[in-house]
Amino acid sequence: MVFFIADPHFGHDKIRAKRGFASIEEMDALIINNWNARVTDEDHVYIVGDLMYRNARPAVEYLSQLKGKKHLVIGNHDRAWMKTVKLSDWFEEAAFVLEGDYKGTYYTVSHYPMMDWYRRRHGAHHIYGHIHNNTCDPYFNFLQTIPRAYNAGVDVNHFKPVTLSELIHNTAAYREKMTHGPHYAFGEEPSR
Repeated sequence: MVFFIADPHFGHDKIRAKRGFASIEEMDALIINNWNARVTDEDHVYIVGDLMYRNARPAVEYLSQLKGKKHLVIGNHDRAWMKTVKLSDWFEEAAFVLEGDYKGTYYTVSHYPMMDWYRRRHGAHHIYGHIHNNTCDPYFNFLQTIPRAYNAGVDVNHFKPVTLSELIHNTAAYREKMTHGPHYAFGEEPSR
């Protein structure tokens, strides 16, 4: 099985506060427990950037708790902790953009949303992070119009790694809510 997750921000107190958690430990534990409840050691997990940031605990403490064969898509907040570990000990691969396929379904994964990607015109998907669930930036509405582009951020995927089919479903539900429901600020939706 292949899973995707973006922007866990393990150890990041500012994000913890925006998400409404009482402590970093509470936020980290929820995401780690959700991860390990879904992922086996045989599954592949694409981490779509910003795995941790400003974390007081060593990176290896987080990495050693996470199941699965990990593929790191480097985000804007990953550079500091990446210097503290030997990446090949923890990741199958690490790059700014990764391409893959699962059972004939192609995808391009990058931390930042893209307007075009390899095989887009042939049904390939794009999985990104970085924007969390921030609807205030001017590009947000434009992103909602791009077919087969999905936000893998934990803030819009119930704080857990998700499959491509779950990304498709969650994105459709989120777009429907944004079209017909109230607009939410960063950290308000969806509930944990």
